Amino acid sequence: MKLKQRVVLLAILLVIFIFTKVFLIDNLDTSAANREDQRAFQRMLSGLRVALDPRLEHTLQSPWEIAAQWVVPREVYPEDTPELGAVMHAMTTKKIIKADVGYKGTQLKALLILEGGQKVVFKPKRYARDYIVEGEPYAGYDRHNAEVAAFHLDRILGFRRAPLVVGRFVNLRTEIKPVATEQLLGTFMTVGNNTCFYGKCYYCRETEPACADGDIMEGSVTLWLPDVWPLQKHRHPWGRTYREGKLARWEYDESYCDAVKKTSPYDSGPRLLDIIDTAIFDYLIGNADRHHYESFQDDEGASMLILLDNAKSFGNPALDERSILAPLYQCCIIRVSTWNRLNYLKNGVLKSALKTAMSHDPISPVLSDPHLDALDQRLLSILATVKQCTDQFGPDVVLVEDRMTLSHL
Repeated sequence: MKLKQRVVLLAILLVIFIFTKVFLIDNLDTSAANREDQRAFQRMLSGLRVALDPRLEHTLQSPWEIAAQWVVPREVYPEDTPELGAVMHAMTTKKIIKADVGYKGTQLKALLILEGGQKVVFKPKRYARDYIVEGEPYAGYDRHNAEVAAFHLDRILGFRRAPLVVGRFVNLRTEIKPVATEQLLGTFMTVGNNTCFYGKCYYCRETEPACADGDIMEGSVTLWLPDVWPLQKHRHPWGRTYREGKLARWEYDESYCDAVKKTSPYDSGPRLLDIIDTAIFDYLIGNADRHHYESFQDDEGASMLILLDNAKSFGNPALDERSILAPLYQCCIIRVSTWNRLNYLKNGVLKSALKTAMSHDPISPVLSDPHLDALDQRLLSILATVKQCTDQFGPDVVLVEDRMTLSHL
């Protein structure tokens, strides 16, 4: 064989070797990542059931100090949280030392300060578990039980971007009124034999109070994020206009995602993939009301999209509002880790996992069976949407590897 032919052959063999090596390394990396996703899923399942136990072992810190230390730019709480039950027990039992009207917003809520100085947001019960909210997908009052269910779904999906929420019963006469500010106290009234209040918010009306059963009111409490992590509000790029006959651009422009990708903070970093994750989360819970979202301040797009205010969810189990998934089917990208987790939750696993996760909550049962069944059906729709994307663009384009090393130092 001539020297020139040998050189060409060696060059061809070298190229084949390099491509083979790269292919094998990629496959090994992908396989290792998939195995870690599987292990993380099993760890999540084993820790689903959270007993509300006041004991805090191996620490002299308060539950509030522990929860505050959990928060980092990409997580509200870590994967391994043996103290979670103790923190949630404190949220549902600690003495209320002050009660005030809620922060700005459209829906009724109260801002409570618990013993030890911890702020929580109290959302009162407005509907029975089997009540169906008719009309637009964002219609109706806030649902307190939806906040509880959404928090546990956040745990199951492995996002860990929702503040802690737990159900709580409060005695309005003995626990709230004695420590209420004048502004809140002025909204209390008695309807029949029930103590009621209507608070202060955009849609709060004296004619539409929330009423206790006698003096005992069921609600949810959401743990206030630490003040050292101030929030920044953003307009959601797939927000609705809330005006009859007026469509947002994304509702008629199929190439809308291309425009979003050219706009900060969606042109780089994790934010666009967070939007996709949030669309999946919101579709599962039936939340079509995320017109804005919060991240941590001065994050330059690196912070997570925080899953706050999930109460406009679980209103109608028969309504699957596909437009909530617009970020997914218009952008046709999804994190590999999210895709893997969704597949692990097929065949009734999601319903079973959520039911287990909520079983120890003080207001259990948190959801009616039709809402739990709807979750499994909506999951199938999400998987089918991703399948359409991979059929059109290929899995290498649609499935995006985006894993971040998280620190809880």
